[in-house]
Amino acid sequence: MTPVTSFAGQKVALFGLGGSGLATAQALVLGGADVTAWDDNEAARAKASASGVRLADLRSEDWGEFAALVLAPGVPLTHPAPHWSAAKAIAAGVEVIGDIELFCRERAKLAPHAPFIAITGTNGKSTTTALTAHILRSAGMDVQLGGNIGTPILALEPPADHRFHVIECSSFQIDLAPSLNPTVGVLINLSPDHLDRHGTMENYADSKKRLVRQADVAFIGVDDPLCFAIGKELDGDSKGRAEKFVFPVSVRRDLRAGVWLDGTLIRSRTGADRILADLEGVKTLRGAHNAQNAAFATAAVSVWAFGDDVIQKGLSSFPGLAHRMEEVGRIDKAIFVNDSKATNADAAEKALLSFPDIYWILGGKPKEGGIEPLAPLFPKIRKAYLIGASAEDFARTLGDRVPHALCGTLEVAVTAAAADALESDAVEPVVLLSPACASYDQFPNFEVRGDAFRDLVKALVVKYQLT
Repeated sequence: MTPVTSFAGQKVALFGLGGSGLATAQALVLGGADVTAWDDNEAARAKASASGVRLADLRSEDWGEFAALVLAPGVPLTHPAPHWSAAKAIAAGVEVIGDIELFCRERAKLAPHAPFIAITGTNGKSTTTALTAHILRSAGMDVQLGGNIGTPILALEPPADHRFHVIECSSFQIDLAPSLNPTVGVLINLSPDHLDRHGTMENYADSKKRLVRQADVAFIGVDDPLCFAIGKELDGDSKGRAEKFVFPVSVRRDLRAGVWLDGTLIRSRTGADRILADLEGVKTLRGAHNAQNAAFATAAVSVWAFGDDVIQKGLSSFPGLAHRMEEVGRIDKAIFVNDSKATNADAAEKALLSFPDIYWILGGKPKEGGIEPLAPLFPKIRKAYLIGASAEDFARTLGDRVPHALCGTLEVAVTAAAADALESDAVEPVVLLSPACASYDQFPNFEVRGDAFRDLVKALVVKYQLT
């Protein structure tokens, strides 16, 4: 854990006692702060109380006594309206910050030059963050991985000159971190998301931009127009500043300077020309979206003086992330891929683009727009297996364009898809769980859905081996 000493001897209000909120409360107390915490959820309060956090309803507290309000990132700061705790803090002139900000202040005190890689974007953040950390660990570095992925940032070990922090940052976390200043900042891409919390696309983009604007070295995707504009703006701002470097990253075209994809090669021209890595044969990074993730991860790591062979070793040994294009089994020629994280059509599109002969398991609690946006990819689908609440609606969308079966449950769908894939004439048929839906009609979350798929496939593999 990273003790937060910047508020030692001061009173701090904290709202939101989920995973990151509880870790933040404990880190503040460990650093000597007098913390008063609250959460509207009774179970969260009970858990915090059991861990020794002092609770009080912040509605009735004297806000003039607080030095800061530490807000959990899931709590609205501005839109659709400020949460009541944020409104009280603002009215009292109390700063509103988050756990990333607390980490940055500790880094400034303890080790201002400690290597810190912060990664954001609409899509691909988790894979890029995990891959960056994996490459560094394979090089023998002390790496702390967390933030919006897995471990809360303050539950990690403290900043140190020899220790890398590789942190995924959501827009909500960035909004609560005014002094966020990573060694390397990464902005992968931008598309409309969380507009209910940001109000406008411009506000959302401005939030993401802050991460790379304040980085020593920034890598910015230029394959979408919003990021392209941000990269152009920040590149202009950096002219004449020796301490600031901004580099574009693309998987669609060659760049005169920056990092780009040349076939399967990730090339860099951020100084001397070099090939950072080759994606050929790296099965955990299939598809153009994963090529983009790999380009950013290798670019971030290349800021330090690692040999290209070290980067390639890390890239080639990356196991992938659970529930994201995760190969969970093979039976004869058939591959089984768990992409349960694909909870909308845009996410499912990435998987459908990555394989030629697909036996597609989809469905659940539908999202707005359904699967009609995926119609251009329907010719790649040998057959669809429909589950959950969306099954009948999706069947109407598929119509006579895609052979399909109403399976109802995941178990029925896996059994049917496996049988059809093994009987097909495809060279390498793929049974793909990429639901394009939320899981809540049949599973508590996408992780449980993906685990169920993995278990069903393992049972089929055992059954196949015994026959």
